[in-house]
Amino acid sequence: MKGTNEQSLRFQVEKWLAPGSTAAVRVVEFSRTISGRRRYVCVESAQPAGLRALFFFRHDDGCWRVFPPPVPRMIAGCLAL
Repeated sequence: MKGTNEQSLRFQVEKWLAPGSTAAVRVVEFSRTISGRRRYVCVESAQPAGLRALFFFRHDDGCWRVFPPPVPRMIAGCLAL
């Protein structure tokens, strides 16, 4: 089981973008997906090699991840993921 800290957006930004103490990190976009109305955030980090940006998606378990959650769909009258 993941700790609460590992679920946070801050933890994921530090893990994936590894900003140093001098690197600027900023949210450049936040909204909801068209399908499923799931929250997402685009975070940008200034690196010596240039800008790096990643999208983070909020999952049903409260975790932020770099991949979107599955979209529920109907199969033969049943809801499937």
